[in-house]
Amino acid sequence: MKVQSYLSFEGRCDEALTFYKKALGAEVVQLMRYSEAPQMPPSSDADASCGGGAPAADKVMHAVVRIGETELMASDGRCSGQPEFKGIMLALTAATDAQARQWFDALAEGGQVMQPLIPTFFSSSFGMLTDRFGVGWLLVVHAGQ
Repeated sequence: MKVQSYLSFEGRCDEALTFYKKALGAEVVQLMRYSEAPQMPPSSDADASCGGGAPAADKVMHAVVRIGETELMASDGRCSGQPEFKGIMLALTAATDAQARQWFDALAEGGQVMQPLIPTFFSSSFGMLTDRFGVGWLLVVHAGQ
């Protein structure tokens, strides 16, 4: 069994993917836009598309992004412009303190630091933040390092 996270960036998916490429070296391995989807018959289900209407053709219908050994899925969702990621954080394990610092600082740009990156009894570096898209991140250096 495999469990993956699916992030809805509410109309800001392209911006988020570009940010994660720069901040974490993420690689987009799949990207489908609404313009690539087969023509669907008209539907009375207004909730099935961005903003209750037809999604913009350039919006991301589905993407897969690889960060290290992990693949996350993402989309523009309903294009509300207000992504909400409550009650969940993505944990990022670094091999070194320098790597943790680099990732932490990059993810914190435009975001909010909840716990500065500091040494703790369980890790040489530990910190928590919410990035500019509202995604929560927990960074830690592997205890065996």
